[in-house]
Amino acid sequence: MLLKYKINSPLKRLIGLLSLGVILISLPFLIRSPYYLHLVIMACINIVLAMTFSLMFSAGLITLGAAAFWAIGAYASTVLVMNLGISFWLALPFAGMIAGIFAFAFGLIIVRTPGFIFVMETFVINMMVVHAFGHITQLGGWGGICGIPRPGAITIPFIYQITFATKIPYYYLILLILLMTVIVFYALHSSRIGTAWRSIKLNPGLAQTLGINLFRYRVMVFTIASAFAGLTGSFYAHYYETIEPETFIIFKSLYIQIYGILGGLNFYILGPTIGASIMTFAPEFLRITQEYEPIYTGSMLILLAIILPGGILSIPERISALSRQNKVKKVKQ
Repeated sequence: MLLKYKINSPLKRLIGLLSLGVILISLPFLIRSPYYLHLVIMACINIVLAMTFSLMFSAGLITLGAAAFWAIGAYASTVLVMNLGISFWLALPFAGMIAGIFAFAFGLIIVRTPGFIFVMETFVINMMVVHAFGHITQLGGWGGICGIPRPGAITIPFIYQITFATKIPYYYLILLILLMTVIVFYALHSSRIGTAWRSIKLNPGLAQTLGINLFRYRVMVFTIASAFAGLTGSFYAHYYETIEPETFIIFKSLYIQIYGILGGLNFYILGPTIGASIMTFAPEFLRITQEYEPIYTGSMLILLAIILPGGILSIPERISALSRQNKVKKVKQ
């Protein structure tokens, strides 16, 4: 029986992944409404941003500046395409690299003081970036930039030309970015680097005695997470065709935190996926207006802290723990 389970378990996982892939590929043909497909696209953006937060959390860093590097990627891509005439397909990776370079420069200074001071420093960085873009008239100031070009058409020789005239090509593009993020982050979590990050999170002092360079690994996770946030910012700018500084204010960084916390911070891939999906779709389905959304979000955060501090994915573990407690009580009786 054990041998049978070992053989079937990878097969079941493969079947599950293939089924999920078929569903994701078929989704635009199942969802006829452009509005709902837009929500799916926004959910994918939020999932990637939530994963960047969870990646940093895996190394014991809590940030309030994720939206700042999302903004840097968005503005960098816009300038590269509109001012320098570079193709979107080159601007997309360059935007991620530029956000990563800024994160590396900031990280050399701020990761030396992890904990509450680091949180406040990322908070200040987010405010600085937003105000910097707001006061640069060449970047549209507080009014932002409009008329950002769409991604260029993709020509498949002798077969088809993909143009970004509808939401369907955007969906597949953000799905590709999300898939790449999952693969890279999963590889990092499964590698020696991920082991080092988890060691730093659990006990920095012990990790240092084992030869782990705390500073280097913290700068690394800060840079990688911010680079992927910048990559997503590039997609966001060309999807919306307009950007403004107030999109990237500190509240967005708070929402990114909530996406990860809601799903479960100990589940670095699935947690952000569930949390971001719920927080993207729930306000729309409940018809919560923009004025009342902070109240809804704050209420969710308070309930999570009280009822489910480990996130939604911790529910099976809590049920199992309660079951064991009941069994112990029955044995004692």
